[in-house]
Amino acid sequence: MPVNYEIKSQLAKLLATEDIVVENKNVETAQFNVETRVLTLPMWKRASNDIFDMLVGHEVGHALYTPNDWSFEDRVPRQFVNVTEDARIEKLMKRRYPGLSKSFYRGYQELSKNDFFCLEGEDVSKMNLADRINLYFKIGNFIDVPFNDEEEGIKNMVSESETFADAVLAAEIVYAYCKKPNVEEKVSDIDMQPQKSGQSGGKQQSSESQGSSETDSESQQSEETVSSDQQKEKSNESGEPEVSTDEIFNERTQEFNGKMDSPESGYFEMPKIDLSTIIISNEKVHSELNSSWDQQLVPLTTVSQYDGKEVTYAADFSYADKKYQEFKKSAQREVNYLVKEFECKKSADAYARASVSKTGVLDCSKLHTYKFNEDLFKKVTVLPDGKNHGLIFILDWSGSMQNEMLDTMKQIFNLIWFCSKVNIPFDLYCFTNSYKDFNPYGVFRHKELKYSDANKFVIRDFNLLNLLTSGLKKKTLDEQMISIWRLAFSMKNWVNYSCPEGYGLSGTPLNESIACLYEIIPQFKAKHELQKVQCIILTDGEANRLPVAKIRTLENGEEKVFMGHPTAMNSYFRNRKNGHTYQLLPEYYKFTEVLLEDLKKTFTDTNFIGIRLIEGRSMRYFISKYEILDEKKMKIIKKDRFYAIKESGYTTYFAMANGSLSSETDFDVEEGASKAKIKSAFAKNLKGKALNKKVLSQFMDLVC
Repeated sequence: MPVNYEIKSQLAKLLATEDIVVENKNVETAQFNVETRVLTLPMWKRASNDIFDMLVGHEVGHALYTPNDWSFEDRVPRQFVNVTEDARIEKLMKRRYPGLSKSFYRGYQELSKNDFFCLEGEDVSKMNLADRINLYFKIGNFIDVPFNDEEEGIKNMVSESETFADAVLAAEIVYAYCKKPNVEEKVSDIDMQPQKSGQSGGKQQSSESQGSSETDSESQQSEETVSSDQQKEKSNESGEPEVSTDEIFNERTQEFNGKMDSPESGYFEMPKIDLSTIIISNEKVHSELNSSWDQQLVPLTTVSQYDGKEVTYAADFSYADKKYQEFKKSAQREVNYLVKEFECKKSADAYARASVSKTGVLDCSKLHTYKFNEDLFKKVTVLPDGKNHGLIFILDWSGSMQNEMLDTMKQIFNLIWFCSKVNIPFDLYCFTNSYKDFNPYGVFRHKELKYSDANKFVIRDFNLLNLLTSGLKKKTLDEQMISIWRLAFSMKNWVNYSCPEGYGLSGTPLNESIACLYEIIPQFKAKHELQKVQCIILTDGEANRLPVAKIRTLENGEEKVFMGHPTAMNSYFRNRKNGHTYQLLPEYYKFTEVLLEDLKKTFTDTNFIGIRLIEGRSMRYFISKYEILDEKKMKIIKKDRFYAIKESGYTTYFAMANGSLSSETDFDVEEGASKAKIKSAFAKNLKGKALNKKVLSQFMDLVC
């Protein structure tokens, strides 16, 4: 069964009981950065779950208990400290998490069964003391490891080590014992009393040896002591003893990694986004739009290329503005319906939370019933205040929205008028990468990536235009809506005016816009003192994954940060604030789901509502990416032309057929029309009303 690395990462974080960062990468050995608190674990692809849990517990033990102190290296080789420190940290981990003892037991049992330490044909009794102590504390439950009386005392000293200083002292004792046959040094020359750590971070205190024994070294050795030749067998050419089992453990643990030629895992975080460089304010947007409209009203005289005569041109907004007024009048039914639904649901919610209590004051109207009624006191009903709501709209301003933009804008206007009537704060943004920050060659003016940008997503080369916002006077809001209407109306109809520079349709920086919600939502809530926010994203397509900043080492050894793309299956989105990590899957459209899932966990009081416009024939294909559709569901979808998807990154994802957002449901027939035409128009009128009410009703369930 393959190992789920993210589950194991959560295990490591839980064991560490702190907000450490766990990374699974194609590295040979585990590493822990004590400053950044990042624990890097090898992938260990070939390890079983028991061995994986044992290794994770072991490495977390080092992260928790082993200080960043290398001052011992001038006294004792690191291998010997590895042996005593491994024994200490595993003991402390088992003590802290009793259930982890089973993982260590089963993991080492599997290693022993598979002859992990290459003991087949080896005489354990002939190994030096450091190797035998290492084997005893790792697989001593499954093999016999002999010790003489003196060695038993040293082994017990290792077992009783509580601090890092104790482990270092024990390593010095073991090292001195292993060197005894080669140099005139006695175990008793080193203070056998454990040193206590008196420095912060568990660093070792230096102390002088006390009570040295003057007993001859020969009297220290019993007949059971391992011979000089046996000790030399595990020494290097310089005569220094080695811990072969420690080398084997490190080398063979790397075998669990499998092939190291797979793409390097990457962990990427969301950068701090400066909204002032991305959001174009509502005031600036409409200042530019009004300036363009005014300029286009000035008559422009040109020479006709057909007959050479002078022709005067001037913009004419009358037709578009007339259609806006007609729509505004017809839309009042939907707006009033929304207001009614909102007030009803709000009243029902308040009633459900109402409490009735006695006042302690007699109700004189009930005094005459004192003989058979014990409840003679006045009562008061307490209605707790409801939550303050706010709406954030994110509108797709991409080229593919051209034919749907007007109908989409109609629905947004309905919601804007609704918000205005019930005093709900709102902001409408559209995302675009066609605003004015391009140079004449069409290249976006972006800043060069810095080293501080490394291992983060790159959020740039786009803008959010604040088309509409709450808090404006009614007349000003209406004027702004007319300007936005002119833009949307010109995308589907022939008009006698042009789109202002920078406000044309563009690409689809959807994920960049969603990333900005990490900053927009808290600012919006703080500005309006809100308790609950609804974020509505209207789009007709998906977007590519966000690019990332990676570090590349050049041929001259210089490190440079460059922009690239995360590798599917080997890349992760990590949010250190809420502690969640998400694997980036191969399907590009699922990147948006990952962002939305994290936003929901970051802002638990926010609903993220998606409205996706689709061609009718593509409805089944799109919805089937999230749910299994049977024929019964398909009949309902064909009839309703919309479907509410629950299992997606959004709180609710409304899949809607093109044109279903239109509010034009007037009952219009020609004079003298036949009964069949009147019947058809009437049915179409009722169907449009029913669809709008059905969609709006489900929407209000979420908003309220």
